[in-house]
Amino acid sequence: MNVLDRADAILATAVDLAWGLPLVILLIGAGLFFTVVGGLTPLRRWRHALAILSGRFDDERAPGQITHFQALSSALSATLGMGNIAGVAIAVTTGGPGAVFWMWIAGLVGMATKFFTCTLAVLYRKPDSQGVPQGGPMYWIEVGLGRRWRFLGILFSAFGMIGCLALFQINQLAGLLQEHYAVPRLGTGVVAAGLVGVVILGGIVRVGRVAARIVPIMAGLYLVSALIIVGQHAAEVPGILGSIITSAFTGGAALGGAAGVTMKQALITGVRRAAFSNEAGIGTAPLAHGAARTKEPVREGLVAMLGPFIDTNIVCTLTALVILTSGVGGDADGVLLTVQAFEAGIPNLFGLRLGLALLTVVIVLFSVSTLISYSYYSRKCAIYVFGERWGGRYEWVYIASVVLGAVWAQDAVVNLLDTAFALMAIPTVLSALVLSPKVVAATRDYFSRYGD
Repeated sequence: MNVLDRADAILATAVDLAWGLPLVILLIGAGLFFTVVGGLTPLRRWRHALAILSGRFDDERAPGQITHFQALSSALSATLGMGNIAGVAIAVTTGGPGAVFWMWIAGLVGMATKFFTCTLAVLYRKPDSQGVPQGGPMYWIEVGLGRRWRFLGILFSAFGMIGCLALFQINQLAGLLQEHYAVPRLGTGVVAAGLVGVVILGGIVRVGRVAARIVPIMAGLYLVSALIIVGQHAAEVPGILGSIITSAFTGGAALGGAAGVTMKQALITGVRRAAFSNEAGIGTAPLAHGAARTKEPVREGLVAMLGPFIDTNIVCTLTALVILTSGVGGDADGVLLTVQAFEAGIPNLFGLRLGLALLTVVIVLFSVSTLISYSYYSRKCAIYVFGERWGGRYEWVYIASVVLGAVWAQDAVVNLLDTAFALMAIPTVLSALVLSPKVVAATRDYFSRYGD
């Protein structure tokens, strides 16, 4: 066994240890807790959240760097990515259709988790050396819990430096371009690193502006394409939805019938893939929402809670339905399986493989947008660990990692990032649970002033 094979084996063991039932129970249990103590905020306050998102409450004089819409766009540009396209394909091939059901549950309770964590990100901001307020798990841990708990913030940031490397996004993009367009993986990595570098060296303000332009276009294009395919199989959808719910509790065959899966495997796979996709409880989105220009922490939490529903309960569901109605399977996995499903659903036009062409455009947009947003996350984590002088240079490490991710094996990339995400979630969720009474009090105060 060579060094790479040994490293892959270690990562496979690490992810199995990190993503056991205790972490799944922590994420789902915390989401349920936040939903209850928050007074069903995601169900009751979504209209107010949309009003905030429209710009109605924007205040140029408020502390922060980007608008509410730019903050949500930055967070969505990170979550709306290959997790929605390739991650869902991996979920149904390893956890069966039942994994989709648990993705739904994780998405719904994740709305409350996002509300609490992103409210904390603004409630406990800390100014940097230039006086700019910074928010995120490491800051609410240090400011909200006290400096003696700062080691948890360092733990989050250390694993965030790894988890926020967009290795999976560039890996899947490079695989697609090599398989269907004969573009060398290394070439994809080098070009992507150059393009991303131009944007990320401009900081969060430039990231927010670019994300606000890209996200609506890429999301709209993908949703329309997926709806066209699902619409062709509308008669099959009720049966597929039924099988998703049934297999969530009984287990069943993985896609292609290669092997049976248990309920436990469907549960863990679904929650893991949902966490990778919408990142509720992981702590990444609060890094973006913590930069929002607002004096009202609850206001940003309300905007943030829309993210998991858009990401998981809408976009991921459509991807799952495209795959499950298409009848594709076999040995394909990840993005290549989704490509097969799109090609089966969208016919060729004048010799052009329209399904492949549409998905290629979407994947390029999804991948690049995530690469851009993750750069801000990883740099912010590095600055917290190493200080602004050395941490600020981590963006160069990030750019180099884009090239590495393009040529690395898919399984190793997924296992590395999943392990890092698990170790980021522990300090994020535990600290949010401890500080949850502060969010509840802030929420009551906010709505006492702004009404229901």
